[in-house]
Amino acid sequence: MRLTFLGTGTSHGIPVVGCRCSVCRSENPKNKRTRCGALLEIDGEKWLIDTPTEFRFQALREKLDRVDAVFYTHAHADHILGLDDLRIFTIHRPLPIYGSRQTLKTLQRMFPYAFSPPKQAGGGFPSLTPHRVRGPFSVGSREIIPLPVYHGKIRIFGYRIGSLAYITDASRIPEATLKAAAGCRVLILNALRWFPHPTHLSLPQAMSIAEKIGAEKIYFTHICHNMEHEAVNAELPHGTELAYDGLSVDF
Repeated sequence: MRLTFLGTGTSHGIPVVGCRCSVCRSENPKNKRTRCGALLEIDGEKWLIDTPTEFRFQALREKLDRVDAVFYTHAHADHILGLDDLRIFTIHRPLPIYGSRQTLKTLQRMFPYAFSPPKQAGGGFPSLTPHRVRGPFSVGSREIIPLPVYHGKIRIFGYRIGSLAYITDASRIPEATLKAAAGCRVLILNALRWFPHPTHLSLPQAMSIAEKIGAEKIYFTHICHNMEHEAVNAELPHGTELAYDGLSVDF
């Protein structure tokens, strides 16, 4: 089983438009961060976590040739605006997507044609089948465990699949979610910057949470331009690192 980071950046992406900081001007490709999402390859299938703004370019980079399911964390623009580019994967059958009631409601409002395609020729529309996530569910033979977290005041989902836990955009993680994630081998967790933010974990907060969860390997994602890849990684403990776009990890 493998996870590939499609994107590891914040809602601005890196470089940030108009910014002249050293990270935004960096030539290191690991400092160029598109919006946050992931590709999972499991049991011969390919699943997505979110469809970020740059999903088309991410899919081309990874030579993505199929998508079998999409798990949405929440419906903020940077996590959903690539939805239209799912249409190539729904030519022969509808694609199942999973998310909270509010996430699915927002997607259906913003992309109504993807759920009830207009009866007209031309254009091309995604064909999606929504599945509301209320608790653990199965896709094929795999159990997917939603991991409720808080993004500011908004309750969103991370997901646990076997020995992997993926959490993004969290600012607070309830005790029940820490227990559900405990013992995973690979933890992916958002870590926006060194100093606090009202709706995202800082790097010190994320490191503290990672220690509680106790994963063997920790990757931080949803990273802003205040953190230079090599400099930050040099300060992190063994087994802990910033992720970067295109990085693949087995779990």
